[in-house]
Amino acid sequence: MDLAQLQPGLRTRLLKLGISRAFDLVLHLPMRYEDETQLYPIAEAPVGTAALVEGEVTGCETTFRPKKQLVARVRDASGTLVVRLIHFYPNQAQQLAVGKRVRLYGEIRHGFWGDEMVHPKVKTLSDSDTLNDSLTPIYPTTANLSQAQLARLIAKALKDEPLTDTLPAAVRHDFGFPDFAESVRFLHNPPPDVARVQLTERIHPTWRRIKFDELLAQQLSLRMARAIRRERTAPVIAPPGRLAAQLVASLPFGLTKAQNRVLLDISKDLGQRHPMQRLLQGDVGAGKTIVAAIAACHAIEAGYQVAMLAPTEILAEQHYAKFVQWLEPLGVKVAWLTGSLKARAKREALEDAALGSAQMVVGTHAIFQGTVEFKNLGLAIVDEQHRFGVAQRLALREKGGSPHQLMMSATPIPRTLAMSFYADLDVSVIDELPPGRTPIVTKLVSDARRDEIIERIASKVLEGRQVYWVCPLIEESEALQLQTAVDTHAQLTEELEGIAIGLVHGKMKPAEKAAMMDAFKRNEIQVLVATTVIEVGVDVPNASLMVIEHAERMGLAQLHQLRGRVGRGAHASLCILLYTGPLGETAKARLKVIYESTDGFEIARQDLQIRGPGELAGVRQSGVPMLRFADLEKDADLLDAARDVAENILATEPQLAIPHLDRWLPGREALLRV
Repeated sequence: MDLAQLQPGLRTRLLKLGISRAFDLVLHLPMRYEDETQLYPIAEAPVGTAALVEGEVTGCETTFRPKKQLVARVRDASGTLVVRLIHFYPNQAQQLAVGKRVRLYGEIRHGFWGDEMVHPKVKTLSDSDTLNDSLTPIYPTTANLSQAQLARLIAKALKDEPLTDTLPAAVRHDFGFPDFAESVRFLHNPPPDVARVQLTERIHPTWRRIKFDELLAQQLSLRMARAIRRERTAPVIAPPGRLAAQLVASLPFGLTKAQNRVLLDISKDLGQRHPMQRLLQGDVGAGKTIVAAIAACHAIEAGYQVAMLAPTEILAEQHYAKFVQWLEPLGVKVAWLTGSLKARAKREALEDAALGSAQMVVGTHAIFQGTVEFKNLGLAIVDEQHRFGVAQRLALREKGGSPHQLMMSATPIPRTLAMSFYADLDVSVIDELPPGRTPIVTKLVSDARRDEIIERIASKVLEGRQVYWVCPLIEESEALQLQTAVDTHAQLTEELEGIAIGLVHGKMKPAEKAAMMDAFKRNEIQVLVATTVIEVGVDVPNASLMVIEHAERMGLAQLHQLRGRVGRGAHASLCILLYTGPLGETAKARLKVIYESTDGFEIARQDLQIRGPGELAGVRQSGVPMLRFADLEKDADLLDAARDVAENILATEPQLAIPHLDRWLPGREALLRV
């Protein structure tokens, strides 16, 4: 079966579903099923659940009260059923013409004129029509692609495509998995006597087989990517560590045991001949940046350059200021490179990077640009790594051949997620906060009590403390978010007379943002109204109160990141989540989690359940294949098994990996280059 022979419009619609080759149709599995195998007499059909009935149309008319709709009556020997179509086309009126014999599938409910079906599936009967002998699959689809069209294409693919097994017989035997061909044929056409709950919950043995194959393909691809990376040559960085020791000695604080443990991991990686690709996880305020600075010292002392990359200009500026403060007294030149630099400053930064006179370059996406060259790049540090796509990380690597990469994330990743999506990385965790940090108290407050919050802010300022007021992203619109922040700033200025109130948002020029943040740090501004640009990187120990407006609109990871902007000093800190009711179920679940826990890993685990892995870990941008069928929480046992089987296949029979990957991840060569 060749999809190229299909009409262009149909091919376009299939591509929207991720179907680009005939075998993709085999793997386009139903999202649910309808049971059209059992026919009920109208009077005996169950109420409140979908059922199949048939009869003769005895009446059909278009009514206009309370609004336009098509109303028909269908009768069999046991009784009569009303059929209502609120939205209908002329051909549907013809289908329900008086005298026609029809079969209806839908949910029966009690209506004003008796039992009725609203918008049932309608089929005109002929003498040759028989009942289905299997459940009817309902597939994910798109506009102008009917279930009938999809079913025909899938049936042809099941007939034409080779369904040979790519899983070794020993693995199938050990885990009790059915054959691949048996599994996909069953799932596309399950018999009526199957336990429906096993299908809907996706725990039937055939579903488990499919999910295992998907997880195995992902694990194989990630491990192959890791093996290819280990074949590349990277700078061997094993200096005496005098520069790092000088930096540590200059700090006003000591390193935690967790930081020292992570530094040992990084030091070992830098001393190897293949490029480090380590993910450094640490909760908000755990001290990841100083670990990155010490790693940079190792590379710089060995004669290499370091690039530090951050996703936003505010965060990049924070890093730049810290690295200048820490490293320039040690004789290290730190350059600043961002897209908003004026021509002369940018030219000087580019020249410093190319000549090697800048041992460290800190910036944003501008570092990816083709005009940026390094003389001797040895280490690339990527903060908030999940915000960068696979193409950007490839571009950074190509700046210096194969530099070591240290990726940092303040979004803790649950174990199952790390096993699945980060199997090609080495992972280190800073699981200990520096001493002296005070726990943050979180309160949920209705916006009806806004006046009380204003009073709380005034009292905090009188105590000498500072306050953040964060305005949320509204309907994915930066303009609306900005207007909300401007309006809030004006309102607070009026309500908090005599208190200096600042405003920072993403549309401000970098110099304006920097000046505003600097004034807040120096306590010239007591209350800072901000959009979510302050989510990461801002460090003002004197700020001990944060108000997050419309907290119900934000994700858990973002709420946790924002809350981490306070509690960075010795003062008791409070985060107030202002919400507007009524709350939906998802919003209630999020706010309950953030109220009850300050543990980033527990919050991430709950976030995984609420939002799914793609959004939580930035996997949609990472180049890692998304999971369509497996659930990382429910199928943790399959993930463990797939990881072990992948390792065994690549160690003993690597040739078996290729057909399995061709089936599940065609054209994923980029994965093996990251």
